[in-house]
Amino acid sequence: MLMSELSSRTGVPVATLKFYLREGLLAPGETLSRTRADYGEEHVHRVGVIRALTDTVGLSVQQTKGVLAVVDDPGDSLFDAFGRALGNLPPTVPEADDYPRARAVIETLGWVYDPRYVAVRQLESALAAAESLGVPLDADRLAAYAPHIRAIAEYDMAQIPTRPDAALEYAVLGTAGHEPVVAALRRLAHQDLAARAR
Repeated sequence: MLMSELSSRTGVPVATLKFYLREGLLAPGETLSRTRADYGEEHVHRVGVIRALTDTVGLSVQQTKGVLAVVDDPGDSLFDAFGRALGNLPPTVPEADDYPRARAVIETLGWVYDPRYVAVRQLESALAAAESLGVPLDADRLAAYAPHIRAIAEYDMAQIPTRPDAALEYAVLGTAGHEPVVAALRRLAHQDLAARAR
């Protein structure tokens, strides 16, 4: 298909597709002539992923490039690739030498503590913020939350596709798309419980 058809199929203006090409987010099509190229279904899919990352998730072009770079070349370890890809999602938290709050929570749960994994520093930042608000995560709350969070994670992991690129897309888009749903459902459960207690 020509770029005009790719635009029609994806709903993305030609100027935006050209921007994606210039920025390296979208691979060039197969050259037909000096000014024409042929694009395939893989381009349609890629444009959908780019739009999901930029429009739905709200990533910058640079963050989107970071995710797509990992999807395109995950390396030998899918675990490390997940960490690198998810590291492009908000919140962005600077690296530190130690994450004592996060380490204590993770070790209490008996989960794997790997300070290189971006979620560790995100947890450290979130725990510090909760403390500063005067609502720290105490042992009772941790004991109540952890099994349910673990069950959500187990379900998510069971749904991951086997192809590494598809697995990374699923992990990033699923994480970005589902976390707000989990937060909203928690708030709705609070509302329902409060309404029933009246």
